Amino acid sequence: MQKKRENWGSKIGLILAMAGNAIGLGNFWRFPYQAAKNGGGAFMVPYILALIVIGIPLMLVEWMMGRLGGKHGHGTIGYMIYIQARDKIKPRKALIIGSISGMLVIAVTLLVNSYYNHIIGWTLGYSILSITGGYADKSISTGQFFVNYIQNPAYVFTFWIVTLAFLAFAVTRGIQKGIEAWAKLMMPVLYIFGIIMIFKALTIGSPAKPDWSAIKGLNYLWEPRWSDLNFKATLAAAGQIFFTLSLGMGIIQNYASFLKKDDDIVNSALATVSLNEFAEVILGGSIAIPITYAFMGVKGLGAGVGLAFISLPNIFRVIGGGRIFGTLWFLLLFFAGFTSAIAMYNYLVTVLEEGVGIAKKTASILVFFGYIIVGLPVCLEPIITHTADLAYLTELDNWVGSYLLVIMGLIEIIVTGWLMKENPIDEMNEGSYWKAPKWIYTIMIRWITPLVIITILIGSTIDYVKDGYFRLIPGFVTKTPVLIPWVEGARIVLLIVFILGFIGTYLGIKKSYKQEIEQNRVIVKM
Repeated sequence: MQKKRENWGSKIGLILAMAGNAIGLGNFWRFPYQAAKNGGGAFMVPYILALIVIGIPLMLVEWMMGRLGGKHGHGTIGYMIYIQARDKIKPRKALIIGSISGMLVIAVTLLVNSYYNHIIGWTLGYSILSITGGYADKSISTGQFFVNYIQNPAYVFTFWIVTLAFLAFAVTRGIQKGIEAWAKLMMPVLYIFGIIMIFKALTIGSPAKPDWSAIKGLNYLWEPRWSDLNFKATLAAAGQIFFTLSLGMGIIQNYASFLKKDDDIVNSALATVSLNEFAEVILGGSIAIPITYAFMGVKGLGAGVGLAFISLPNIFRVIGGGRIFGTLWFLLLFFAGFTSAIAMYNYLVTVLEEGVGIAKKTASILVFFGYIIVGLPVCLEPIITHTADLAYLTELDNWVGSYLLVIMGLIEIIVTGWLMKENPIDEMNEGSYWKAPKWIYTIMIRWITPLVIITILIGSTIDYVKDGYFRLIPGFVTKTPVLIPWVEGARIVLLIVFILGFIGTYLGIKKSYKQEIEQNRVIVKM
């Protein structure tokens, strides 16, 4: 008999939790930076196309997969892929596909969060430093202050551990009292802080030079620069859709597995996309870039991650109410990061609950220490090497934070489009007020979406080869030998997680569906 699964307490709680899962740190600095770098308004053309042909179809597929998996008592991707794939291929082959999928998603949720939690810890630390004036001393640049910060064990370890403890506590409380409760608190506050920051950004005027203003910053972000739009920029736009909607991570399916069988998937999925796009395009696109442009011009926009921790703190030093607005900015980032990290944390807890039979509280504690182990190199590297290059983080992000998401998305769409016996549209539309049209399946899910994802994967692979990521020593560390061991360490960690993830998922599925795998025919059906 299947163990009774938790459910969401309310539809608004579900949607806010799903939106919180999708809305993360990348909405508020990665999107503006990518858009500004890759053609401004021109970037939005492939971005919107990718949202339509990849984002929305995959979002519907992942919600459908999650609820279907929940009906079978599963909340993790390996089992979900297995029960879909065995419709048209034999269970033993489906077992392999499910095990590979489980391996990829475990790698993503464990290793992305291993460094993502550190960045969330930085935002929490900078929130406190903002209100206390910790980086207000103009005798030291904000760039050097950031380097000093990530090389300071007291700062890094304290806020990292506090962040992990918050996550562990929230997940231990369960779906309704933990994840849903935090989402209901954090998401409205995030939007309120974002609107306040927009007002400040757009009313800041031209404090540095007459030619630099917030409005001109918006113009730079949104005015089409067609000469900057190329195939690489198009790939960046499509990659941003995967990143911003948390596609290919298994965490949407995990949340959707706690749905009731007649919950509305279509409207909830579209509401999630809408809330995320509002946060990214409207809030994210109207805060960091305009403020930075007003004080630093075009050159200030090239800072990437430094935009949040170096450029903006430099501005908060000099503007009126800078401490308050700095605190709001970093709390906004903290809330955005936390609501995404909690989804990855909960996924791993579910893996241990379902695959090993460990109680939620014990599983949450084990995941806590798991993140300590795989995340320790992130904070040790700058302390030991006395650099701020973060090669361990970069190497992991290149693979689990980008490349593997596309591979996982391709597996999901092919399994749903070609290996499911039943039409997935019927499963999507069960309980939905607005029905997804059948052409979503016959045209998008079966043909257009997988072909576009394959194109992205080929293009990304070519870029990775050119950039030297497939070499024994990647191109980005060839000139800094001190960083090579950290890159190699990241690859070893990734390999170990792959092996353990595959074996764990394989054994878990085989245990749950032992009889039908032995007989190599489907026996367990809903």
